Amino acid sequence: MQPDAIQAVADRYAAFPNVRAVALGGSLATGAGGPDADADLYVYADPPLALDERRSVVRADARHAEVGNTFFEPGDEWTDTAGRRFDAMFRVPAWIEEQLDRVLERHEASVGYSTCLWHNVRTSTVLFDRDGWYAALHARAQQPYPEPLREAIVAKNHPLLRTTTASFRYQLARAVERDDAVSVNHRTAALLASFFDVLFALNRAPHPGEKRLLWHAARLPLVPAAFDAQVRTVLAAPPTERLAGVDALCDGLDALVRSEGLYEA
Repeated sequence: MQPDAIQAVADRYAAFPNVRAVALGGSLATGAGGPDADADLYVYADPPLALDERRSVVRADARHAEVGNTFFEPGDEWTDTAGRRFDAMFRVPAWIEEQLDRVLERHEASVGYSTCLWHNVRTSTVLFDRDGWYAALHARAQQPYPEPLREAIVAKNHPLLRTTTASFRYQLARAVERDDAVSVNHRTAALLASFFDVLFALNRAPHPGEKRLLWHAARLPLVPAAFDAQVRTVLAAPPTERLAGVDALCDGLDALVRSEGLYEA
């Protein structure tokens, strides 16, 4: 997508005095996406923009639009008259500051995707910054990976793979036993979410989010042998054969965790 088209949208948001910053994130910012990738825009405003204000930005050149989505983060999505796709997400500055505090100061792990918002700020490109607030936030996000955070993510997610009674592998095995196809898919996805959370933490790399995970993981220095093929095997296997693939995948990660001195039986 042409940078000038993206900047033109950012400039329309910047015209509102309560907008402090607009940043470009996602695959266009990280280099993982192609020329037809969506433009993921993050609009930081306090107070938040009203729906009528958001509509005025979209209507300037939209062919098709959805304004006022609240399924995930507050957001708008549209395709412009040239066929370019935009996805704008709206955040209050204090909220994203708290998300960075959570991982960079308090070292709090989640079950999967622990550091995605840190990665988002760290890799985003600023398009508008009214008073330098986003530049300071972006600079803060460049700090080294905190070792206590790394340990916390492994401690929370690694046992959930197959060590604890409530592990995802145990839940997956039960789902297979009762021929529960939907639950098999759900528990497989949950296991992979924690698997990749551990993998990125071991590499002291913020988690890039749910898209193109194999592409991002292949660029890490510390990965299990043949993990790409193993992940694909797990996803392609019928339910009755999936557990063997999960065990092979987890065996490789266990070895890495152990080699880093973080393994606990």
